[in-house]
Amino acid sequence: MRKLQFACLASVLALTASPVLAQEAQDAAESQIADGDIVVTANRTSSLLSKTPIAMSAVGGENLIQSGITNPTQLEETVPNLSIVRGNGLQITIRGVTSTDGTEKGDPSAAFMVNGIYIARPQAQEVSFFDIERIEVLRGPQGTLYGRNSTAGVVNIITAQPKFEFGARADVVYGSFDAINATASINVPVSDTIAFRVAGNMDQRDSYLIDGNAADGIGIGKFKNNKAVRVSALFKPSPDLSLLLMGDYSWQKGSPSNGVPVSNFYSNIVSGPRATFERPTYREPDTTAGRTLTPAQGQYTFRDNTDRGVMGELNYTMGNVTLTYLGSYRESDRKEFSNLGATAVTADFYGSYWQTSQEVRLAYGGDGPLQAQVGGYYFKEKSGIAFFINNLLGPNTRYGFPQKPTIAENKSAFGQVTYELVENLKITGGVRYSHDLKSRVGATVLDTYSRVGDSANIGNFISRATFQTNDASRTFSKVTWRAGIDYDTALGLVYASVSTGYKAGGFNDGCEIGKGPNCVLPASVLYYQPEELTAYEAGFKFKISPEFRLNGTLFHYDYQGLQLSSQGNCAPPGQPEAPCQITQNAAKAKVDGVELDAMIQPTDRFSVRLALNYLDARYDQFNPRPTIDFSGRALNRSPKWSWIAGVNYTVPVGEGKVVLDAQTASRGQYEVTDLTNFVYFQQPGYSKTDASITYNAPNDRFYIAGFVENLENNLVVTGASIGAFGAVNFSDPRTYGVRAGVKF
Repeated sequence: MRKLQFACLASVLALTASPVLAQEAQDAAESQIADGDIVVTANRTSSLLSKTPIAMSAVGGENLIQSGITNPTQLEETVPNLSIVRGNGLQITIRGVTSTDGTEKGDPSAAFMVNGIYIARPQAQEVSFFDIERIEVLRGPQGTLYGRNSTAGVVNIITAQPKFEFGARADVVYGSFDAINATASINVPVSDTIAFRVAGNMDQRDSYLIDGNAADGIGIGKFKNNKAVRVSALFKPSPDLSLLLMGDYSWQKGSPSNGVPVSNFYSNIVSGPRATFERPTYREPDTTAGRTLTPAQGQYTFRDNTDRGVMGELNYTMGNVTLTYLGSYRESDRKEFSNLGATAVTADFYGSYWQTSQEVRLAYGGDGPLQAQVGGYYFKEKSGIAFFINNLLGPNTRYGFPQKPTIAENKSAFGQVTYELVENLKITGGVRYSHDLKSRVGATVLDTYSRVGDSANIGNFISRATFQTNDASRTFSKVTWRAGIDYDTALGLVYASVSTGYKAGGFNDGCEIGKGPNCVLPASVLYYQPEELTAYEAGFKFKISPEFRLNGTLFHYDYQGLQLSSQGNCAPPGQPEAPCQITQNAAKAKVDGVELDAMIQPTDRFSVRLALNYLDARYDQFNPRPTIDFSGRALNRSPKWSWIAGVNYTVPVGEGKVVLDAQTASRGQYEVTDLTNFVYFQQPGYSKTDASITYNAPNDRFYIAGFVENLENNLVVTGASIGAFGAVNFSDPRTYGVRAGVKF
């Protein structure tokens, strides 16, 4: 009965609770979209947000600047049922659906894209938001048009493109923890058909950690010291033909550790497999105690990473038919030294990655009742990594994972058709076939040296013991589909859909019995299966009056084969315990939810934004041990209730204006379960309040603002685990500062 109710009623919310102001739309020939709407490309074609029958949020580039959103982790305070936290790269959770495997062989459950280009590695996703046109967040599986690893949804960053008019701007933010974020961009048309744009960014701040053991002489450096540059060119010889070329290069440096001892936040910890679910006691630490790192560090932590890429997009219109080609090539290198948990054990990581993607789409449109698109997609990723842990299994030893190459390849074909049955009533159907190949060659080894101090103090190599060979290869295929109906009423859009998503399976460390030396695993243990999701949604996007917009979503997910990762033991018999990651399929989960938001603007100078979200994301069937039943327990990072309330008030000052803005975002308690040790951490409910005051000069030529974020100074737990590598990670404490900008 519940499934029938959701199939009939379940809704799609279109808008976040953040203000969606008039924006220059990428495909709207620089025309201003008035009346609080924005042009988006969620369906791979341009449409107004209010007329797009998808559960999505869109935040324009100016709103990002005004709200002080400079990186992906800050989006969760404006987008419903979204969590983006730092771990081994970014971990994106949408409506309770997530991935916990950030290794070179793992895949996210939410597709992270820049200008429609899929960015495979979570470590390359924490980009600085600079010179952005808008950000689109699609909630729910996007298995038809986006395909690969979009079971949870899609986060797509659309950068500003060259325009055929001269322009330049500079923006700078200075805040607590010596944070500096500075962006400069210039747009130069060299003719009526060619324009260039160059943008650069510097993003740095000190660590939030407090050094509680300065006697070790190691210290804590800047959390990040990043720089990035982007160059783009647009060639548009006619209204029917355009070619966009873009190249970018970024440097990520700093000391990115954000973990503190578990005892800073929790006491009375009970661990181990058991039928009961006792929780540790949350200490409610103040921000000084919570952020203090007391254990001695084994080495100075740092990263020295680079990321670079090129992309091109060609659009050619022939009457009612548009041909689009979207291609890219990217490379990245990682060099990272770290300390593990509350011990003096150190680790180092070296990795090189490249990826390429090619997509061709043919879209049919026009004024008739039929709109359709078909396309093909190819993706390949290849990496080589070496991850070693020093002195874990004995003095002067390095336990690690040299893996090269790891390969992922995807080939897809897709199509989607929308047909207007009668005026304003449309039906949509889409299908996608995906074929994935995943393989790896590598090993789990124990190397002995004459001396192993830290990652930079290693003596002569003596011997290597191979614990296991990590060779595996498997293919996966799936057909995903979408069916929907929408009706544009006098009040606005009403729609419903059923859609499916798929994430390919993969493999654990080891190799299959009979396939080579040290190969002892049966296929059922070595490989895990794809995860699949079916979503039922229906909803509305109403403009009840010029002063009042109301949007709503009701949804139900049937979620099968969840890929859950935890720590296992990869040591052969007789050897000390050697940690490695093991991924398995949870049987089933269910997700139900409601998302509501409203924008009330009684005058041009005053607006109120409100949002209320309900989420019931829980395991339906999962038994990690015969005596442990997770049925009914909540999925991680899935608060049952969350809400947002914000106000914006403008005061004219001469020909300029002063803008006052305040917003509170609140979330209920949620689980942060350590599946390795069966510790059921919980983050209590909390709120975060942001406020700002901004002076905008006449014609918005320049602005200056003061701001405070997380006024309550709450430290929110984003990850927790115990054991040799145990730690608690937390989100940003209270910050404050000033920002200013100028346009030419």
